[in-house]
Amino acid sequence: MTPKPTPQRLTIDDLLAEARLQIDRLEPAAAAVEIKRGAVVVDTRCQDDRRREGTIGGSVHIPRTVLEWRADPASSHRDERIAALDRRLILVCNDGYSSSLAAANLVRLGFHRAADLDGGYRGWKAAGWPTEEVEESGH
Repeated sequence: MTPKPTPQRLTIDDLLAEARLQIDRLEPAAAAVEIKRGAVVVDTRCQDDRRREGTIGGSVHIPRTVLEWRADPASSHRDERIAALDRRLILVCNDGYSSSLAAANLVRLGFHRAADLDGGYRGWKAAGWPTEEVEESGH
């Protein structure tokens, strides 16, 4: 059995830079235009952050831990709201870091129009764009 080659070690900054070369990064104003054109905002933040800070209206909540399974049209666990390779998806996290990595993964799955929100949800809110409170669920 041939041993696997040892991969070159990358730092998280290296991974982030590599990911961002593969995706569109949208400032809040550009994201707002894309949303008006039909882009789907995919909020990958945990429910606690969404409840505490709010959301972008109309966003789809898909936790980061299951994003690829919900997005891949070939997955039996896909979410039809996002599982179309030609759909413009804008990934959102708190500050715009993990969403870059997530969007790059979606590009690898064939979502060539995947993007992330530069500055994340907090950047959107700080720029004065509208937000909504998350309704408490009965769970």
